Amino acid sequence: MTGDPILPEQFDELTAAMADLTGALEAEPGEAEILGAVCAEAVRAIPGADLASITAIRDGEPETAASTDERAVEIDRFQYAAGEGPCLRAAETGEVVRLPLATAGATWPEFTARALELGVGSYLAAPLRVDEHLSGALNLFGYGGHGFAETDSRLLELYTTVVSFGLRTTRRYHRARQRATELEAAMRSRAVIEQAKGILMAVHRISADDAMKLLVTESQRTNVKLRDIATRFVEDLSSAESPG
Repeated sequence: MTGDPILPEQFDELTAAMADLTGALEAEPGEAEILGAVCAEAVRAIPGADLASITAIRDGEPETAASTDERAVEIDRFQYAAGEGPCLRAAETGEVVRLPLATAGATWPEFTARALELGVGSYLAAPLRVDEHLSGALNLFGYGGHGFAETDSRLLELYTTVVSFGLRTTRRYHRARQRATELEAAMRSRAVIEQAKGILMAVHRISADDAMKLLVTESQRTNVKLRDIATRFVEDLSSAESPG
């Protein structure tokens, strides 16, 4: 089937799967839910795929970050223990690995035997490289011995390209939003510390440096963060000045 064209209905299914995945990303779920959706939509989009998993390489060690079935997790685990297999090759080489497991015994005999025991007869894996924090492979498993088709490889490559871009964009957005939240918190902390310093300077007729030293000394004495000391000081003073 090498060189067979991708049929319109295959493109339609892939497009629908990617649209649903985009909708899931817009809902801002956690990483586990996102990767789970990636697996589920891959099974939907690629003909012959019955199970899916994502191998993530973290600190040089592989782990299954998401899957649609525990059998996929078991097959992945067997590869990790052996230190070899299709998903690891895809992750390491950056190339798609496509094969019927019935003919893979010469290369990965133990992996092939275990996969066949679990009812899997075909395998397709594509590298998934998002950023420095997430890379690995998207793995598809088929019950039949078809070994997937060349068109399936091309569909999966297109799918993983879009997925990688979507995940990369989503992760950058979350990091930017986290930085903005941290900056806002820092600005609020700075504001309340400056307010407390100003009050101390006015009450005790001291310099800004001396006012800061008083706050720092109190923070060290009570083992309470400087921001919290300043907040407490301002709130106590406001309460004392409130009528009634």
